[in-house]
Amino acid sequence: MTAAPVPDDDLAAAPREADRHADRPLEGGRTDTYRHPPLVRVTHWINVAAVVILIMSGLNILAAHPHLYWGLRSTFADPWVSFETIPAWTMIPQGRDLARARDWHFFFAWVFVINGLVYLIWTLAKRRFQTRIWPTREDLGNFWPSVKEHARFHFPKDDEARTYNVLQKMTYAFMIVVVLPMMLITGLSMSPGFNAIGGVLLDLMGGRQSARTLHFIAGALIVGFIVVHVGLVVWTGFVNNMRAMITGWFVIEPSEPKDHR
Repeated sequence: MTAAPVPDDDLAAAPREADRHADRPLEGGRTDTYRHPPLVRVTHWINVAAVVILIMSGLNILAAHPHLYWGLRSTFADPWVSFETIPAWTMIPQGRDLARARDWHFFFAWVFVINGLVYLIWTLAKRRFQTRIWPTREDLGNFWPSVKEHARFHFPKDDEARTYNVLQKMTYAFMIVVVLPMMLITGLSMSPGFNAIGGVLLDLMGGRQSARTLHFIAGALIVGFIVVHVGLVVWTGFVNNMRAMITGWFVIEPSEPKDHR
């Protein structure tokens, strides 16, 4: 019994599918390259919305008692750090409302966690985390040259821009492996509902006040990352970077001669 012949249209479909994300030449020696798959883009924008709401609702929660401590109890006379009045426009909901702020914060914390797990599982399954984010030994060997290039505000726009440099990889890896888990663990350790089934976390944190302070430090690191990240997006080409995160396509400039670099 012979196999049924494959239609010509089906034979042509496979190469078309394979070539759909191939580099596209542009005028002036530039190249349009496919940088971000759909799942990366979708999870990125969900994270943007979730993090903004988490920060603003977190500020509302902090405003209820704008002091941080270490240990088991609040030593009101000797806080580790205190904050001035937090502007109402920076908070969700507007004005001080601890109960509603906690509702916003708790809901979008889980949006952030679930969305992050989807991204992490997908990147691990596709080996994007291992190949695109986790720094290699060769990357680490280029650490100081990369620091010098950043200090000069020199950011490549040619073929070197196809991959993350070592500082980007180290920063992304640090956020994913250290800061975000720290944010999650400290947040859970302060939850009365979670304490009932896993109160050991609070002991590991050194007490509720230590957990609250560590949670704030993790939040501050995330804010710092966002400020630097957005600044570099603007500095290295806002339109090109935004286009890449919306459509997936990023424009590579032609390489300059080495003696001009």
